[in-house]
Amino acid sequence: QVQLVESGGGLVQPGGSLRLSCAASGSIFSIYPMGWYRQAPGKQRELVAAILSGGIVNYADSVKGRFTISRDNAKNTVWLQMNSLKPEDTAVYYCKLTRHENNYWGQGTQVTVSS
Repeated sequence: QVQLVESGGGLVQPGGSLRLSCAASGSIFSIYPMGWYRQAPGKQRELVAAILSGGIVNYADSVKGRFTISRDNAKNTVWLQMNSLKPEDTAVYYCKLTRHENNYWGQGTQVTVSS
C-alpha cells in the first residue's frame, strides 16, 4: 500500500508563490512516476505537472514557465514550486503516484489565489 501526504497550500495574492510537497510512504521500493493534479470547483481534475522515473517532466500549457516539479528519490518526495500565481490557479492540488498500473492519490491541499 502507498500513502501520499500533501502540504504547502494556502492563500496567496496574485503574483505570489507557493511550494507544495508530497511525501510518499508504504510499499515503495523503486522510483515511480509522480505528478500533481488540480481540481477547481465545477471543473474536472486536470494534470498540472508530472515527473517520470527517468526525470522527464511534463507541464500543462497553462503553467509552463511558472511551475516547476522536482523530486527527491531518496526521500520519496515530490515538490511543486508555483510562481507568478494567478486567480485561475485556485484549486485543490493532488499528488499522484503510479505503481504497477495503480494510481495512488493524496488527500489534496487547497491553493487559493486572491486579492
